[in-house]
Amino acid sequence: MMAKLLYITCDLKPIEQSRSLMVGNEFLYEYIKWNPEDEIYMLDLYRDNIQCIDADVLSGLERMRSGHHFAALSSDEQRKIGRIWKLIDQFVAADKYVFVTPMLNMGFPVELRMYIDTVCVVNKTHRYNHSEPEKLSKKQVKKFLLIHSTNGFEPEEKEAHSVSYIKSAMNLIGIEEFNVIAIKGTDGLLENTRQINGKQIKEALKHAVTF
Repeated sequence: MMAKLLYITCDLKPIEQSRSLMVGNEFLYEYIKWNPEDEIYMLDLYRDNIQCIDADVLSGLERMRSGHHFAALSSDEQRKIGRIWKLIDQFVAADKYVFVTPMLNMGFPVELRMYIDTVCVVNKTHRYNHSEPEKLSKKQVKKFLLIHSTNGFEPEEKEAHSVSYIKSAMNLIGIEEFNVIAIKGTDGLLENTRQINGKQIKEALKHAVTF
C-alpha cells in the first residue's frame, strides 16, 4: 500500500560534514529501494519557507476566532496564516515522518522548534478533551523516526533532552510509533566525519526495510 513520507532536515552543514545527514541519506536511499511507489516530500527547515508564529499570525488567528472571515484579514495575516495551513496540511497528510537534525546547545536548532510550534495547532493536529490532549486522526498508526546526532555526554541509559522534547510533541499529536537513531559524539571532536560508527548506518538500513 502506497504511503506518504515526510522527510525533514535541519542542518546547515554539507552532507559530508554532518553525521546526521549522512545516516539520513543512507536511510532514504534504502527506503526508496523497498518502497518505490511511496510519495516522498522533502523539507529543509533552513532553506524552505517555514512561517513561524509571530504577531501577525496571532492577531489573524484571534480575529478568525472572533468570527472574522479569512478574507477580512490583512494581506500579511492572510499570507502568513495561509503558509502555516499549507505546512499543517502537508504534515497531516503524511503517514510517516523522518526528522534529521544535530544537537545544538544541548537541544536542537531553533528552526526545528519553530516548525514543531507551527504544526502543533489546536483543532488542526490535536484538540483538548476535558483538558487532556486528543489526536484528531484515530484511523491509523503513524510512524516517526528521529535521526539525531548528540554530543555523546549523556549517560547511556538517559535519553537526551532534545529527544524527549520531540517525542512529547509527536505524542501530543498522536504519533505513537516513535523510533530514534542516536549518533553520539560531537562533529567537531571527530577528525573525520566519514569515520562514523557503522552501527548507526546498519541501524538506519534496518529501519528502512520495515518503516
